[in-house]
Amino acid sequence: MTYDLIVIGGGPGGYTAAERAGGAGLFVLLAEKRALGGVCLNEGCIPSKTFLNSAKIADHAKNGNAYGVIAQGVKLDHPAVVKRKNRVVKKLVAGLDMKMKKNNVTVVNGEAVISGRTEEGFRVNINGSAYTGKRLLIATGSVPVIPPIPGLDESYEKGIAVTNREILDIETTPENLVIIGGGIIGLEMASYFNSAGSRVTVVEMLDHIAGPTDREISGILLNNYKKKGIDFRLSAKVIEIKGNEVIFESSDGIQRVTGDKILVSVGRKPDTKGLGLETIGVETDGRRIITDEFLRTNIPEVYAAGDVNGISMLAHTAYREAEAVVNNILGKRDRMRYFAIPSVIYTNPEVASVGETAESAQEKGLDVEIIKLPLSYSGRYVAETDRGDGIVKVLVDKQYRTILGLHIIGNYASEIIYGAAVMMETEMRVDDIREIVFPHPTVGEVIREAMFEA
Repeated sequence: MTYDLIVIGGGPGGYTAAERAGGAGLFVLLAEKRALGGVCLNEGCIPSKTFLNSAKIADHAKNGNAYGVIAQGVKLDHPAVVKRKNRVVKKLVAGLDMKMKKNNVTVVNGEAVISGRTEEGFRVNINGSAYTGKRLLIATGSVPVIPPIPGLDESYEKGIAVTNREILDIETTPENLVIIGGGIIGLEMASYFNSAGSRVTVVEMLDHIAGPTDREISGILLNNYKKKGIDFRLSAKVIEIKGNEVIFESSDGIQRVTGDKILVSVGRKPDTKGLGLETIGVETDGRRIITDEFLRTNIPEVYAAGDVNGISMLAHTAYREAEAVVNNILGKRDRMRYFAIPSVIYTNPEVASVGETAESAQEKGLDVEIIKLPLSYSGRYVAETDRGDGIVKVLVDKQYRTILGLHIIGNYASEIIYGAAVMMETEMRVDDIREIVFPHPTVGEVIREAMFEA
């Protein structure tokens, strides 16, 4: 039996490609070694959002006096939050299973290993059985980066150090939580556990948080976190872990901080170990699979989508890449574009960004005009946010008057940013955006207001 397409990996890229290909009439096999949905659905995007939504509800209740709402004894019931998270994940995984059946996708649970190529196609072994596919899509995602910190392995073995997978299943709220890494995952977990009552310390090697986020925006976010009581140790390099003690070096010398749990969140890397890529000669750059703008590898009929190609390690990027792969398989030429992919930090307040930052524009020598407006230009923002310091920041190409980047800090940012991505994809000019009628009152109106400041 030969499949038209074998998809290795059941995360956002894999299950989307399987669904689209199966729906188009292709004979598809999807291999997943854990659970459908991959990291995103089972131990990443969705579980963390259930945590953060509970935290936002609790934060609103605790600070309700400013809005005329009086509540007493408000606290997060962490075990109940975990139980709800599990229900949400189970429901969505079941939904994916139904989608696969609806589109006639054969799902095989087990670790897939490529074993070579024959005249019939590519050979893949799963649980001791061999399968053949005319085409391969590799969508194995990514795994956490485990830095070579002395003592880290021992701390893992004792259950003190954890990754994003384990932190979402701990049964009690740690009194003290140390987070190594101030990127998106670290910040979201810092936000939740701070709301849940933990004393949170974030140790970050850079001099700022939120990685490539626009520096002014990340600075505002940092101030918001500090006001809530989160302790940040920036420009700090972890040099050792002794049990539940994190030892780091900064300009102030050697320092120590202790946590009941230590979350290691310093990034992710493509998951290609043991996949058997060498048996068919797929070219890699370190751990990532090299792809072109059509998601093709150097081997004809072999594609790679999602985190495994290391281009844009976001679930929504994987969705679009998967669709491009299937379109190209079906003969519909589809080129992947990366310049207008949004990124979101789902904390309270939210941060959403798309395109160039002020720093990246300067590095590239782009001639831009930067427009900044406080979100207080929005009547709804003022009505719903007491003493908020949110802003919208827009980078406009001075020559063509199109948007090159847009950044927002403030709640609803995650639901607004797609509009900016559409404006960038369609190359709308400032004058074009001014003519769009935005609903009133909405926070998104600040984008239109910013165009009149350009």
